[in-house]
Amino acid sequence: MRISSTFIISLRALRRNILRSSLTALGIIIGVGAVIAMVSIGNGAKSQIEGQIASLGQNVIMIFPGSSTSGGTRGGWGSSSSLTPEDATAILHEIPGVVATSPELRDRTQVLGNGLNWNTQIQGESPEYLSIRMWGIAEGEMFTDQDVRTYAKVAVIGKTVVNQLFPDVDPVGQILRIRNIPFKVTGVLTSKGFNFFGSDQDDVVLIPYTSHLRRVSRRQNLNSILVQAITAEAIPQIQQGITDLLQQRRQGREPDFTVRNQIELAEAATATSNTMTNLLGAIAGVSLIVGGIGIMNIMLVSVTERTREIGIRMAVGAHGSEIMLQFLIEAVLLSALGGTLGIGLGIGASEIMSRLNGWPTLVSPTAAVVAFAVSAAVGVFFGYYPARKAAQLDPIDALRYE
Repeated sequence: MRISSTFIISLRALRRNILRSSLTALGIIIGVGAVIAMVSIGNGAKSQIEGQIASLGQNVIMIFPGSSTSGGTRGGWGSSSSLTPEDATAILHEIPGVVATSPELRDRTQVLGNGLNWNTQIQGESPEYLSIRMWGIAEGEMFTDQDVRTYAKVAVIGKTVVNQLFPDVDPVGQILRIRNIPFKVTGVLTSKGFNFFGSDQDDVVLIPYTSHLRRVSRRQNLNSILVQAITAEAIPQIQQGITDLLQQRRQGREPDFTVRNQIELAEAATATSNTMTNLLGAIAGVSLIVGGIGIMNIMLVSVTERTREIGIRMAVGAHGSEIMLQFLIEAVLLSALGGTLGIGLGIGASEIMSRLNGWPTLVSPTAAVVAFAVSAAVGVFFGYYPARKAAQLDPIDALRYE
């Protein structure tokens, strides 16, 4: 018998018990839908984290103070403050592949402007900070290298600071007082929103790092140094070069700094997301197995109910392989139909959850294809035993079956 004829017979057999066939496929529909929805939520969370890490800049290497020991007292990570602007200059000029550096200082303090006040983060940076962070200017302009050299009292502010201090006026040209020192606002940053660590990136005031050192914090050392590598591939080599250079500048003393790169941050941030995505997918995949067991159960019932029919077909010349193929096709049709409807259910469920709860979701075409392929494989796997049982029936016994 041709496959097309067997396919038609299988369809007719499923249509005779349309309700039972629908309920059998429901297990696969729910299983595939759950897999698609859970993986979409996990991928959406991962994509959001990657986007937030990317907002830190492109090809960024970060240098932080390390630990220190003084008089037998051992400080923790970040307790050493030995990074200097000269370190940043040396890195820029002596390490091949370094595009830009920005010495960093950070303090939180109360600022005043336009008759209002707000507690915000004051960051001392170089003009290259915006290119390293891939951050644009919405209004006005960034301070210059000349401002850095002259310890100029100029500032560039974030959108949150604008909203809190200058809600009804143009902030560019206004005076912002930082620890009672007047700074002229020269520009406003474009909005970046919250970062991976939950901090508002727009709640910031940028001033020249020299002005921060001499006028605001009045200290000698930096909180950190940002370095931009020429390419992502060059990051490991540049990172090692920075480590060697800083250690050389410290004349062999115990390292009092830590060098990290953006790739390490991204891998650490997405590791948990990947684990959760795999866990959610595995839990949802259990329902696929349950659906497959349901298919096996119904196919076994179908073989028992159609024993006489099978005997008649064998009596008129049907081979056992044709009987087996028919029941396999029925099982695969049920699972494939369930897989197709389950993909639609999963996409719809992920969209609904995204709109109702504000969760980021990202439907993966690969996940949809894999889920469909697995559903079809489930049909073959769990349909094989009932099909084999049907093919091995003795025609005489089958014809006698009531």
